[in-house]
Amino acid sequence: MGVLPPPQVLRPWFRHAIPFIIFVLLLLYLCVRSLGALSGCQYGSQSCTPEGPPLFQVRQQSGPLKASELEKPQCLGPQGLLGRMMRSFRDSMNPEGDVELSQYLAGWRELVKFLTPFGSIFAFATSEAFTKVTALEARVRGPDAAHYRSLAAMAAWERRAGLLERPGIAPAHSARSSGSRTMLLLHRALRWSQLCLHRVATGMLGGPDAGVQCSDAYSTVLAPHHPWLIRQAARLAFLAFPGRGRLLELACPGVREAEARAALARAADTLEDVYNRTQSVLAERGLLQLA
Repeated sequence: MGVLPPPQVLRPWFRHAIPFIIFVLLLLYLCVRSLGALSGCQYGSQSCTPEGPPLFQVRQQSGPLKASELEKPQCLGPQGLLGRMMRSFRDSMNPEGDVELSQYLAGWRELVKFLTPFGSIFAFATSEAFTKVTALEARVRGPDAAHYRSLAAMAAWERRAGLLERPGIAPAHSARSSGSRTMLLLHRALRWSQLCLHRVATGMLGGPDAGVQCSDAYSTVLAPHHPWLIRQAARLAFLAFPGRGRLLELACPGVREAEARAALARAADTLEDVYNRTQSVLAERGLLQLA
């Protein structure tokens, strides 16, 4: 008989895993029952042709987007979620090569709003991200705010103050996690979001669907850092992932498929720029193994 890990080892992640697993199982049950209604098909039939045209007619793209497809749609404007998100993330990258935390967190808040309607797997990821954003904002606005203006300043001060955890060792209580460790966790989640959105924007007709591509991105970026139970639950949740057409409609409503793809690709490029900048700052300070 194997020896169970001590309760204090299981508790931090198991507390978060249970509601997510219950939610996923319920979602899958409802998804199976409603799949026919949503797609115009009956569950259990051998073949099915949905009634009416799809929301977007996804076509194969053999080359770069045309100039006419790069015109700015409303979703990239000042009032659009993508536009607000991109502006905040761009503003977080200062000329000194650092990352301004207040703007970075503002970008994350817009990203959470943008991703939440995409489905259960994003709802889980964004709820976790929102908790981390809120925790880091408390430091940015707290009594030590002068040390939390940028990523480099935060890392330097926490190292001097002895606040950094040993690499790979999680704090006993998540509330006591350093700002640098919280930032690293957000950094990884940003990479997954960026890869997923990029693949939704650039996926070709006949290739892997959006759920498979975003699941692959999860397996590459986040799964190595998650317990086995969370990894299995995430794989189940990806079975209910929306189709590419629906994702594009949610990303940039009211425009042609090509325009939605172009808008989402531009947003993914912005996220990649921020990720690369943050990766560089974290790597220079030896913080990539904190969690």
